[in-house]
Amino acid sequence: MEWRRLNGQRIDKTLLTAVEDTIRREHAEGYKLKVCIGTDSQVIGNEVHFATVIVFLREKRGGFMFISNDRSQRKMTIRERMILEVGRSVEVAYILCELLDRYDVALEVHADINTDPSFESNTALKEAMGYILSMGFVFKAKPDAFASSSCADKVI
Repeated sequence: MEWRRLNGQRIDKTLLTAVEDTIRREHAEGYKLKVCIGTDSQVIGNEVHFATVIVFLREKRGGFMFISNDRSQRKMTIRERMILEVGRSVEVAYILCELLDRYDVALEVHADINTDPSFESNTALKEAMGYILSMGFVFKAKPDAFASSSCADKVI
């Protein structure tokens, strides 16, 4: 995965190095951090466009994010898309979890899945929740899943 900042600046370091440098800088400036990871997707023409974000929240001081975009030509159902979104988020969370634990940074994985059964995305709720929780991560779904439903949604 290639990562960038919201201003478009590419992150040329490995993800682990970039995140560790960020945590060290933010802690040195006196901020307590929480990290929220989420993915969103949209079907555009014959492609599915994905955006995965790592949102760094400064306690009571706003935040910022790292962004990765990807595309797929594969046709998929809404349920498959939701599970693929969750899989991408869990993959990033798994890469970062040991580092975040070392620096005592809280981690949440956000799923762009509606808890209301009248929405199509709800078909994947139980599987997504089970997957995320079984990996030992804190799970958030809509309306509390801002990393996926707001942040990632804006950068697809």
